[in-house]
Amino acid sequence: MRWLPEIHFERRLKPPRWLGPATPPIAVIAALAIGALVLWASGRDPVDIYQRMVRAAFTNPGAFSNTLVAATPLLLTGLAAAVTFRMKVWNIGADGQLMIGAMLAAAAGTYFGGHSLTAVMTLMILAGIVGGCVWAAIAALLRVYLNTNEVLTTLMLNYIAPLILFYLIFDSTSYWRDLSTQSARVFPRAKTLVPEAFWPQYGTTVVVPFGFILGAVLALALLFVVRSTRFGFQMRVSADSPAAGRYAGIRTGRLLVVVMLLSGALAGIAGASQIGDISHRLEPKNLQLAVFGYTGIAVARYNAIGGVNAFGHSGASTRTACSRISAPTRS
Repeated sequence: MRWLPEIHFERRLKPPRWLGPATPPIAVIAALAIGALVLWASGRDPVDIYQRMVRAAFTNPGAFSNTLVAATPLLLTGLAAAVTFRMKVWNIGADGQLMIGAMLAAAAGTYFGGHSLTAVMTLMILAGIVGGCVWAAIAALLRVYLNTNEVLTTLMLNYIAPLILFYLIFDSTSYWRDLSTQSARVFPRAKTLVPEAFWPQYGTTVVVPFGFILGAVLALALLFVVRSTRFGFQMRVSADSPAAGRYAGIRTGRLLVVVMLLSGALAGIAGASQIGDISHRLEPKNLQLAVFGYTGIAVARYNAIGGVNAFGHSGASTRTACSRISAPTRS
């Protein structure tokens, strides 16, 4: 038997600075190359198909505006997943949190529709935050007090949320259901926001929905919080070494609940944006089929602000925390 040398792969202790920013474009280029090979092997022209994709997403009239509309919920659910992944907590329930947030936001929008747009938008966003937080809190409390795996609980809650929405619209005479006409009674549908409560859109050639701008602002705010605040430092330390975090006095259980609530709030805002920016009413079927929460998990690492990857290098946090813990104090 021919002798072969042993090859061992070891993780770098200090990755180069260019590796983080370079990873997303390298991954995109590799995916395009693999896709081109598959298209070429099946008898298609990869260049022609990629050109059509670019035209459909960017250069055709109104295409880029539609792309921004489609990207709005993914940006917010991607942030919702990214903030928990940064602490190595696996919130798979952004889909259900978005639906519950959309449910409460739709109620707020229809009930306060006669008020000023600023007031209605604020109340819808707050209602979405409450809905997302409540749905995320269930899994967070089960994890902290009963040591239940949050992957399972958040995943199962994703199946309960649409059942609640379907019941409200199709199997009851709830506040959310439109009962104003005989047609609406026979063919169930949700109440529609009054036009004065529609969220604004900005631009002429390229239309940018308000939810997208809000998502970009929240992404920058999260970037600052995770990188430059005590709360973010505690997240990074707890993610890298929970034992070191507890030894340093960090209440990891309470921190986990707060992070899950923050994630649920972001998903709830995505639900409010769906009502205010796009559908203008609660649509259970469309929300269930869109699977924004699951797609947001894939977006989490490669969103516009860099997602988890941009939230900082974790190894340095642990080394800093350990040095602070182990450093002797002078009397």
